[in-house]
Amino acid sequence: MSETFVIAQGGGPTAVINQTLAGIVLEARRQHPGCRILGSKHGVRGIRDSNFVDLTDIPEARLRQIAATPSAALGSTRDKPDAAYCEQILKGLRNINATAFVYIGGNDTSGTQAILRDASDGFIAFVHAPKTIDNDLEENDHTPGFISAAEFVAGSFLSVDLDFCALPGLYCGIVMGRHAGFLTAASAAWRLDEESGPHLVYVPERPFARARFVDDVKRTMAKHGRCVVAISEGISAPSGKSMVEELVAPDRLERDAHGNVRLSGTDLGQAIERVIAEDLKGIRARVDTFGYLPRGNIGMISEVDAGEAFEAGAYAVTVAGEGGGSVALKFDGEKTVTRRVPLENVAGKTRHMPDDFLDAEENRLSAKGIAYLERLVPRRFDPAKPFV
Repeated sequence: MSETFVIAQGGGPTAVINQTLAGIVLEARRQHPGCRILGSKHGVRGIRDSNFVDLTDIPEARLRQIAATPSAALGSTRDKPDAAYCEQILKGLRNINATAFVYIGGNDTSGTQAILRDASDGFIAFVHAPKTIDNDLEENDHTPGFISAAEFVAGSFLSVDLDFCALPGLYCGIVMGRHAGFLTAASAAWRLDEESGPHLVYVPERPFARARFVDDVKRTMAKHGRCVVAISEGISAPSGKSMVEELVAPDRLERDAHGNVRLSGTDLGQAIERVIAEDLKGIRARVDTFGYLPRGNIGMISEVDAGEAFEAGAYAVTVAGEGGGSVALKFDGEKTVTRRVPLENVAGKTRHMPDDFLDAEENRLSAKGIAYLERLVPRRFDPAKPFV
């Protein structure tokens, strides 16, 4: 029987997710001449609804153009299939005689693959190809999509710090990251020196206390004359609740289809503005919510990130031939390598930023955290130190 590959994309788009798509298609053609390759539109929903695009004969030049384009070319979804939904997906895969299903995505995507594998009859290889700007997949040193997003964040905070050297004040930038602080930490990757911003970094791995924040800002303003702050959208209060839940009235909270509090809107920014207005009166201040801007910026696509994303897709075809699993990006001490790991090692789990990436006493990165970012996000610019 000839091979039939099905590919889908799940979760938030990134700048390089289509590189992974292209890698799968081109490698499947190389390893399995004559195979059929179908792209499912809008994740597993397309399999359920028999909504496919035929990628079998798409010209390589067109595929390379798609690969270099941000966002998810097949469309995405945040559906979290239950048992009944999974049965519909399996039925859809059987109807087209699928022999391998490669799902590109993050924690939830890998979880879906594990559920489908366990419910299947063993004739389909289920493969998870990694993708997330949050950098929060277990078994991975880093994930495709993170480096490009991290460069955007690093460049933005470098630029803002220079701006606030000229006109001093308080700046707070809110960065995506529900449970892990890697992307927010990237704000410090291109700091000019110890006097430069971000001066304070708040991540979900540590409780956020309003009084401590106010005190941190006051001390930083007294020391530097300005204060640049990076804040993860997923920061939590000492109670364990997200700060959005702590600071925003219950009737104003927005939730997604799964009941999760929506963190990527402007509520947290407005709440931080209120804290500044009430507790830091008289300070020139600005609060920005980065939102989706870092995750698919066409002007900040990293060549390294693009190459690793493509290789993850190509390796997913090999993993399919081995019966399935999850593709992981490992660091062997010198370079990034792709490895196959069990789906259950990744499925539905969250990798948090290590505690030793943060200073033990201050809300800022440690030398170890900076070293990790310097390896992945080397400086792209060499700006001059301002006179002021």
